[in-house]
Amino acid sequence: MARPAAPREEIVDRLAEVFRHHGYEGASLKLLSDATGLGRSSLYHYFPNGKQDMASAVLERSDDWGLERLTPIMESDATPEEKIRRFANELDAFYRGGQQACLLELFVIGDAQALFGERVAARLTRIKRLFAAIACEAGLHPDEAARRSEEVLIGLHGALVVSRGLGDSGPFQRFLTALPHRLMGT
Repeated sequence: MARPAAPREEIVDRLAEVFRHHGYEGASLKLLSDATGLGRSSLYHYFPNGKQDMASAVLERSDDWGLERLTPIMESDATPEEKIRRFANELDAFYRGGQQACLLELFVIGDAQALFGERVAARLTRIKRLFAAIACEAGLHPDEAARRSEEVLIGLHGALVVSRGLGDSGPFQRFLTALPHRLMGT
């Protein structure tokens, strides 16, 4: 008897793990098939355009997570500092203490840049604007808020790379702890 297919969300989560570990170009159909437990024909049933559709579904699921988990925090009535602390807690969980690769960085390397670069840029711009809005809410001038927002975005992704590269969550944890000060000077 054939094993019932997993829900689409679970399949996409499994695909995300392959992309996180191998990048877009390194994620072969065999690896993607093995991770999902689906044969190639079943994968093409779910994702007619193959790996590109799979990566797109992974990015969409990641976007949905951000919209569901992060946007409500940033748009809440909490103080700016509390918003940033809650945001940092969500990122800490999502990136497993800094040991999980960021999909955005993996989808702007090689061929993936041409396929997903605009989408990644739009996501980074949206995050940067959210940070800047919080910094403005905390009283910073819009120009200073925009500058700090970009620095925080750079620092966040840098801390992820350093933590993963060292196999030590410390750099990522220290960055998250300092996030309110880095963004708002508090």
